[in-house]
This record gives sequence, C-alpha cells and structure tokens, in this order.
Amino acid sequence: MTSKSPSSSARTTATPGNPGGILANGSQLTVQGDWVLEHYSELQAIVGRALGSHSPNAMQGDLSSLGRVDTAGAALLAELLGAQTLTDLADNTPQLTDERRALLRAVATAMGNRGEPTPPSYSAVKQFLAMIGQQVEALYDLLRLLLAFIGETLTALAYNLPRPHRWRMTAFVASVQDTGLNALPIVALLTFLVGAVVAFLGATVLESFGATIYTVNLVAFSFLREFGVLLAAILLAGRTASSFTAHIGAMKVNEELDAIRTLGLSPVELLVLPRVLAMMVSLPILTFVGMISGMIGGAAVCALVLDISPTQFLAIVEQDIAVKHFLVGLSKAPVFAFLIAVIGCLEGFKVSGSAQSVGEHTTSSVVQSIFMVILLDSIAALFFMEMGW
Repeated sequence: MTSKSPSSSARTTATPGNPGGILANGSQLTVQGDWVLEHYSELQAIVGRALGSHSPNAMQGDLSSLGRVDTAGAALLAELLGAQTLTDLADNTPQLTDERRALLRAVATAMGNRGEPTPPSYSAVKQFLAMIGQQVEALYDLLRLLLAFIGETLTALAYNLPRPHRWRMTAFVASVQDTGLNALPIVALLTFLVGAVVAFLGATVLESFGATIYTVNLVAFSFLREFGVLLAAILLAGRTASSFTAHIGAMKVNEELDAIRTLGLSPVELLVLPRVLAMMVSLPILTFVGMISGMIGGAAVCALVLDISPTQFLAIVEQDIAVKHFLVGLSKAPVFAFLIAVIGCLEGFKVSGSAQSVGEHTTSSVVQSIFMVILLDSIAALFFMEMGW
C-alpha cells in the first residue's frame, strides 16, 4: 500500500509476510521490513522507483526499522544508498544486531570494490610475442593431429594390404584417372613452358661467359632433380588436395560420414586409402612426364635460339647427366603424394558442417600441402647434397 507523506514522497508499506519497504521524505529514506530473497522482485521494483527520482550519492538513510536481511537485500540496499553510505549507516545504527551489521558491511565493501574490469595493457612487443606464441601453439596442434591421422592411415593400410578382398579397386582406379590421367595435359604444358623459361634465362646469363652450351646441363639437372617433381606436386596440391577436401567435407555436411560409421564401416578405409594409393601411383608418373616435358621445352629453346640441335642436346644429357639425378627426383614423388593426399583428406574430416567451413578447409588444405611439399623438398635437397647424391 502506498500513501502520500506531507512532502509528497511515497511510502511503501509492508504486506503480509512483512516484505521490506522504504519511507521517503525528500532525500531521507527510512528502510523498513525484511529485505530478503523471498521478496526480491518487489524490493527491486521499489529500489528502481527510488533511483528514478534520486541519485544514490544524494540519499540519506535510516536503518533503525530494518528487519531481516540477507545478501540479496543487502545488495539492493547498497545499490539504493551507495556502498559507502550503507557502510556508515551499518556502523552508526545501534538497533542492528552484530550479525546484520557485519553482513551489511561485507556486502557494501564487495559492492564498493566492484567495477568494470580494465583491460590489461600490453606493450607492442608483448602483443607480438603473444601472437607468435598462439601461432606456434596452433602449428603444434596441427602437426600433432596430422601425425595422428598419418598413423591411422598407415594402420589401415597395413591391415588392408594383406587382404585383397578388402581392396576397393573401383574407387582406386577412379582416383587414378582423376588425379593422374586427367592432370597429364596441364602438367605437361606447365613443365614445358617452365623448361623453356629456364633455358632462356640460363642462356642469357651463360652467354656473358661464352658457356651457352651448359644451358643443356642446367635444364636437365634442374628438371631431373627438382622442377619435375616439385611442379607436379604443387599442381596436384592445388588441383587434387582441394578436391579431396571438398568431397569429404561435403559428405560430412550431408552426414554421409555418420551413415558410414553407423553401418560399421571405416571412413579411412573407404575414403582415404583409395585416394592415398592413387596419388602414390599418379604422382611418379606425372613427375616423369614433367621431367620429359621440361627438357623438351628446354631443347626447343636451345634449338631455336642457341643453335643446339635436339641430337646434340640428347648427346650432352646422356654424357654429362648421371642417372642418379633422375632417381633422386623420382624418389621424392611417393612421399609428396602421400602427404598431399593425407592433408587433403584430413582437412575434409575437419569440416564443421557448413558451406563456409568447406571453403575454409579447402583453402587450408592447398596452403598446407604446398608448404609441406616445399619444406620437404628443401630438407631433401640439403640431405642429398650432404650425402653427395
């Protein structure tokens, strides 16, 4: 019930159950009744109306008529009167018991210390180091997950190889056609053009020393050891790894992977192994095609610009270029193929279930595959150089 005082202020009186209320006379507020959680909604409305017409710092209170109180009511009183005012009233009101005085003081202290958390201030160096730490941690998680998936793939491969009845020949042949046969024209064209460019640049530099004949050695050496396998692997990383990720990712979005598991089948055995084996067959073939096409492109430039006939080109290659260079380049192909296929399939399994996630992981698979190919090629080049191969 609300009645008007002489100063036109509102007084909220107690209803059955003795809920709390306030008697307002100007800026003087007399707190009455029980301020407990049981009457929280009514008390919150009373505090809201009082704060609508007064500022907490401009109010004076009287707690002599306060009944029962708990932390919920004390928090409302601190909001109404202000934390410092409530502390002073609790200390200067003899009618309060020691327990209520201690409770009001503790809640007021806690409310007074509460504030908006200030964001920590970091220097540019600390922010840079924090960013590096986050990237290193993300790289560690990525490598750990990749190694685990490689182990799972090798386990499935070791289990299936001695059991020909479990081989999925249709999926394997289809993957060989997609990753190998369909990629032959673009690999041959690209390596031919790169071979021509390498021969032209080599001839331009060697002409100053009167050694243009060594352009043949440059083209053959570079394509047999590096460019043939590297260009083919990069093309497959962009063309095939992205295809693997998009295909498996779309299956996950459509819940086809869950259906495969529900049938008691292994997605690694059904989807990963045929693709991995197909890549390990296709990339050595594409590497060989890339080597031949690159040297043909170099031979074309030598014949048109340097007056080195194809017969002379082949004679120099046969005389000066050892077979070990061809074997070194070809030996990298299965390793690159395995990594490209595994990364492409792993990123497909990591798709979270949306079209945006499919696009993100497709991009990630291409970037990771190209990075791993170049990194391993650099390590292999250093190793073979130290071994004298």
